[in-house]
Amino acid sequence: MTTTAATTPAPPAVTMGVIAHVVLTVADLSVSVPWYEEIIGARPVLDEDTGPFRHVVFALGGTPLALHAFPEGVLDDAPFNPRRPGLDHVAFGCADRAELATWAARLDQLGVPHGEILAAHYGSALAFKDPDGLPLEFFCPPAS
Repeated sequence: MTTTAATTPAPPAVTMGVIAHVVLTVADLSVSVPWYEEIIGARPVLDEDTGPFRHVVFALGGTPLALHAFPEGVLDDAPFNPRRPGLDHVAFGCADRAELATWAARLDQLGVPHGEILAAHYGSALAFKDPDGLPLEFFCPPAS
């Protein structure tokens, strides 16, 4: 007997939830943790060595941001490239362009290079990079 799509039960309906957490692999936690502490303005809520990796976790509202480092270190010393499959960037939400401007001033104060605030029909963004060159941005929805 041949099973057809018409006789195969449909999988149960499910709605994808919010992003539960974000994890970034970094080359050196002794460099990245203080950098993220300055940007975030808070200390980590967790710092633990699990054996296979060490992770440091920051609480950003309801979404934890974790930094991982592995005991064997970086296996590929090629610089980050957003065109390589994998992470393109992580965006942190802002309420409006005024908050983006506040973040631009804060990044200037910290000496963190960044781009200009760019506007598109879907929202505005302020791009910058972490010590490993991982692309980050602050993002707000379009003005209403």
